This record gives sequence, C-alpha cells and structure tokens, in this order.
Amino acid sequence: YKLDLSGTKLKSLPEGLTVTSLVFNGCTALTSLPEGLDVAFLDVSGCTPLESLPKRGNVRIGALIANGCRSLSSIPTWLKALSRLSIEDCIRVTKLPAGLTVSSWLDVAGSGLKNLPPSAKPTPLRWRDVPVDYRIAFEPRKIKGKEVLSEENVERRRVMLQQMGFERFLKQVDAEILDTDHDAGGERRLLRVRMENDEDLVCVSVNCPSTGRQYIIRVPPRTRTCHQGIAWTAGFDDPKRYKPIKET
Repeated sequence: YKLDLSGTKLKSLPEGLTVTSLVFNGCTALTSLPEGLDVAFLDVSGCTPLESLPKRGNVRIGALIANGCRSLSSIPTWLKALSRLSIEDCIRVTKLPAGLTVSSWLDVAGSGLKNLPPSAKPTPLRWRDVPVDYRIAFEPRKIKGKEVLSEENVERRRVMLQQMGFERFLKQVDAEILDTDHDAGGERRLLRVRMENDEDLVCVSVNCPSTGRQYIIRVPPRTRTCHQGIAWTAGFDDPKRYKPIKET
C-alpha cells in the first residue's frame, strides 16, 4: 500500500513497481524512476538529482509532488489526469503536457512555467500553498501597487508583492522616507510602507558603486537608518560594529 523511502540513499527501484503511495522525500541519490511505475500518490520532493520521470507509467487520479526537484526537466506526456500537482522550484520544467487536467490544485511557485496548456487553465492555482489566480502566477507585470495594498489576505498580498517586485511596488505607492545618507554609490534611502494587518515593508535603496545600478533590499521592519539596514545585510546586529574599509 505505501512505500516510504524518505531520506534513503537508494539509486534505483525495480521496473514495473506497483504501489499505492510512493514517497521519496529528500532522497538525494535517485536520478530516475523505474519504467512502468504504477502509483496513486508519488512524492519526490527534495530529490535534487532526479532528472526524469519514467517514459511509461501511471499515476492513477492521484498526486505528483515534486517540490525542489531542480534537475527535473519535464513532466511526461502519459500523465493525463491528476488531483494535485506541485512543481515548486522545478526551475527546468517549462511546460506541462498538452491535455493534462488537474482537478484539485496546481502549485507552480518558482517553477520554469510561463503559462499553462488550455486543459490545465481552469485548475485552481497555488503559490507555496497560497491560493492565487493566473495573473498573479504568470502575468505579474499587470499587478498594481494599489492592488497589493488593498488585498486583505496577508499571505496572498505577500505573494503579489514578491511577484511584483519591491522596486516597482515602491515606485507606485507613497513610500515614507525614514532616513537618507550617502555611501560610495551615492545617496541611500530607507523607505517604509505600512501594510494593514502585517508588518511594515521597510527597504533600503542603494546604488552599486561600480555599475550605478539601483538595488532595493528589504530589511527588518524596525530598521530606522540606512546604515543599520546595510549592517544587517552584512550580518551585523549592532550597526556600530559595521565599519567597512571599502565598499564596492
């Protein structure tokens, strides 16, 4: 019924393996799964060397959980129907098979997907377990700063902010300037945006001395000076101890 091989160092399994639930969570020696695999639930989360799923097999109206499989390059075409599919951080998975349907939910956070096949577009989407819509997942350029501020669900708001990016968000909202100073790259600014029912968003705006490129760095909400924020990014809880000889 269930074969749980989490954390083991197994490199292979017998061809034609049939089991209801197969769990390989965190198995870091596995590079492939056996041909003819027949399961109802398959969890290969954290199997970072896993490069491919079987060319022939069957997942019977169940779930495929492949979070963190950074070497996995594709989802096989024989997968036609699932209840749940999670490909969080599967950065090499850039498309799903045509005709695939997912009835319950599909988590696409950090994957290489840019869109979905028509058959999967009606599927409820998630972003690290947070329910999102197609636009948040695949069209983040359409997200507006005022939408982020008006979103009542804190977790969904955080996803929207992550997808939108701090730089674009801060340009569209009335951020409060808490502090300014100068370093080798020029002016630094400490910016704050108050978030309803959540901690404030506080960021340091800095410029790279060598390229002139601007960077927006999120820092703890209680930060009150630019120097304190930059010291924190360098690992100093006490900003008085952060005294760089040269900044590049």
